[in-house]
Amino acid sequence: MFIFPVTLLVQVESTFRKPSYFGPVIATMFLLGAVAWLIAAVLGFARARAFGPSTRWFAFAAVCMIIYHIQFLLIALGIILENPAMTLTVGAFFNLFAVVAALCSIMGFVRLTSPR
Repeated sequence: MFIFPVTLLVQVESTFRKPSYFGPVIATMFLLGAVAWLIAAVLGFARARAFGPSTRWFAFAAVCMIIYHIQFLLIALGIILENPAMTLTVGAFFNLFAVVAALCSIMGFVRLTSPR
């Protein structure tokens, strides 16, 4: 019974090497996501007149997701610059635009017209 907490105090040093594919995969997925949300926002605002107000709400959600991607860049910049104040300030509100995007999507679904 006493041995388990003592074993938690023992520190074992180990090294970690990230896989070689980690950087390119993260960068590629980040760029594809940002470009896809940008296309969705542009198409959403362009089609809003033809398809009604629900499309505009979905476009607002896409814009929020673009801002969410920008927050990734700001957090990475704070880590690279070793600026914990910037990193924590942006990190505190990290999921804010994901929540706002979800609310905009909900409003878009609520505003959809009834099927015929």
